[in-house]
Amino acid sequence: MRVFSRFVSLSALRAEFPVLGRLAYLNAGTDGPLAARAVAAAGRELQRELEQGRAQHHFERRGELTDSLRAAYARTLACDPADVALTTSTTEGIAQTIGGLQLGAADEIVTSDEEHPGLLGALAAARELHGVRIREVPLSQVAEASGPRTRLVACSHVGWMSGCLAPAELAELDVPVLLDGAQGVGAVAVDVGALGCDAYAGAGQKWLCGPDGTGMLYVSPGLRERLAVPRRGYPNLADPDAGLEALMHEDARRLDTLSLNAETVACALAAVEVLESAGWAAVHERARSLARSLAEQLAERGRQPAPRDDTTLVSFPSPDPEAERERLAEQGVIVRNIPSRPWLRASVGAWNDEGDLDRLLEALLT
Repeated sequence: MRVFSRFVSLSALRAEFPVLGRLAYLNAGTDGPLAARAVAAAGRELQRELEQGRAQHHFERRGELTDSLRAAYARTLACDPADVALTTSTTEGIAQTIGGLQLGAADEIVTSDEEHPGLLGALAAARELHGVRIREVPLSQVAEASGPRTRLVACSHVGWMSGCLAPAELAELDVPVLLDGAQGVGAVAVDVGALGCDAYAGAGQKWLCGPDGTGMLYVSPGLRERLAVPRRGYPNLADPDAGLEALMHEDARRLDTLSLNAETVACALAAVEVLESAGWAAVHERARSLARSLAEQLAERGRQPAPRDDTTLVSFPSPDPEAERERLAEQGVIVRNIPSRPWLRASVGAWNDEGDLDRLLEALLT
């Protein structure tokens, strides 16, 4: 495990992200800004491959990077690296979990009515392919909605539309809980043990500022034993040279995605280390504090935000979200619109500052 002997200031953290010199980038809920250090790390791996080729040393190097990234992701989740699988996205981790449970027509999954397509797609597949009943309720009611047929509760840790948190009562349920952590890990403090969840799927490219095609899946040892793993290949086999008798890893590596290249892993690892260098407590507090300030200022200007919790997302009304999003982008302010709702959403990170908020607020007035 890497240990950071000193922390950088939040102003030094901001300097790591060149895009902030041009834009008020408030879109980490889609993709976080890339750090120059992370891009350089990816470049070094590609240069190594260019000069040295890709033989035994290359695969050993890729293994070292993979181990380091798994450990870094485990630190963000406050869990053991043995309980973390590397994925290509939040969506992949969700699909691995729901599909691995092999539920049928007698079973039910409870979810919320404000979920992302990344979760809804896996739920629709369970319903259409296996007859699983899917029941949608408000996010605040998912814990109390569990019934005798419920075999899984699957919902967002932080709602992608509003920034509301899943109810703490989920930790008290007897049925497994799967949390979509795309808007959680990196944005707010995550402790999967304290959350009481059995699975937590997160993104590497959003609040951890890594490249597209990276993610993680925490699975508790108890649930892991229950998950079928239809996709098997070299990375998730403990003895891949044993042919048809090859066994999977006993830990979460059995759920690893089947291919991650060295440059992507190096970029993701360096991105996490950039954020760690500022201290996770400071990163989380700064982002939430700026988001609170933005919500207050929007309300003062007649753009009352949607109900939210103390997270990093601020959704607010817009008369024409798509058109206004494009107009803001032309003025150097990057936010997104929420499909099917008349909202724009600002994703506020620790790398942002008050100047970014001012640019958004001023642009909304023009």
